Amino acid sequence: MNKNVLKSLMVAAIMLTGIYSCNTPSEPKKEEATKTETPANGGQSAVQDDQSAKDIVKVAIGSKDHTTLVTAIKAAEYVDVLANTGPFTVFAPTNAAFDKLPKGTVEGLLKPESKKALRNILEYHVSIGVFKLENLKDGQVIGQANGDNITITMKDGKPTVNGANIIASIPASNGIIHVIDAVLLPPAKK
Repeated sequence: MNKNVLKSLMVAAIMLTGIYSCNTPSEPKKEEATKTETPANGGQSAVQDDQSAKDIVKVAIGSKDHTTLVTAIKAAEYVDVLANTGPFTVFAPTNAAFDKLPKGTVEGLLKPESKKALRNILEYHVSIGVFKLENLKDGQVIGQANGDNITITMKDGKPTVNGANIIASIPASNGIIHVIDAVLLPPAKK
């Protein structure tokens, strides 16, 4: 085949491809719509996705040892915040940790008029970024979402957070959860 004829055929094929692509609809067909769309009245936590790795909130919801924490997150209206991309490190007290607080403390914090105090406590359990267990160092100070700091201390070769023991670490799609055996209380504001 002649080189000029071959060039002409290639140019014609490229032009036809360009014309065709300009005339195809850019909107997906109704049956092609994804099943992970967010409802108009929901945030990130409302996205239905049973195939991806679970985010911090979904991990906590699936834990029988964190029902009090999940209730607090819902009462503070922080579900969507912790379901977002992050990355976050959450120091997650167990139900037993909340049980160590003086009687009536949790119930009082869950009242609507205590939302600001509850948010402050919850934010004191959240760091922006991922702090893996193996990277925590003695004396390390980590800024928390509420603006205060926590301090890592090594005890018998294992890190503690303001004296609370880390009893497990669970990776999530948007960060990491360190399960702790005490509730972290922010320092009093001066």
